[in-house]
Amino acid sequence: MPRAIGQIDRAKSEAILNAAGRILAEQGFSAPMSAIAKAAGVSKQTIYNHFGAKSDLVRAIVARRAGVLTAPLDAPGALDHPLETLQAYARMMLDLIIAPGGLGLMRLVIQSSGEMPDLARDVYDTGPKAARARLARFLAAETKAGRLACEDPAEAAELFTGMAIGHRQLAGLIGLPTDLDSRRMDALAHTVATRFVRAYAP
Repeated sequence: MPRAIGQIDRAKSEAILNAAGRILAEQGFSAPMSAIAKAAGVSKQTIYNHFGAKSDLVRAIVARRAGVLTAPLDAPGALDHPLETLQAYARMMLDLIIAPGGLGLMRLVIQSSGEMPDLARDVYDTGPKAARARLARFLAAETKAGRLACEDPAEAAELFTGMAIGHRQLAGLIGLPTDLDSRRMDALAHTVATRFVRAYAP
């Protein structure tokens, strides 16, 4: 069955964002748009039509990553199972933030922040800030339901994020090993969620 126009557009957008995330993380803003277009299997004009400039591509990549990160909080039944939901969220956070692609994108933003402060601010607002705000809303809902007791959900979200990431993102950003394989990330996500839920038990 042929795909509808909307499906084709979504498929192209995903291909562009995947290619852009990989190439920009590896090569920085000096990467030619033609390289991204070639990797995505589209024309440069298609990229401009969908997203505009490279800075807009970075914003779109970060927004998509924030959506993926917070997806466990919106899954069916998430509110009824805070421990499992927070464990899934922590695991996703480790996957996205500590993985080479995530580290490469963050390096790109840091390196460009002096010349492109607006982009850096947008990336922060669209990525980390938006994700923590979504987590805070989840914790507030759990508190209202009586399953957790977070007097300050925003602060609790900040603490949860810190527990999961710790020093690992900084280590990865400066090229040091994070010592996190898939099994270790699973174990860490479980530990973080368990201790957090225990600390904020009603």
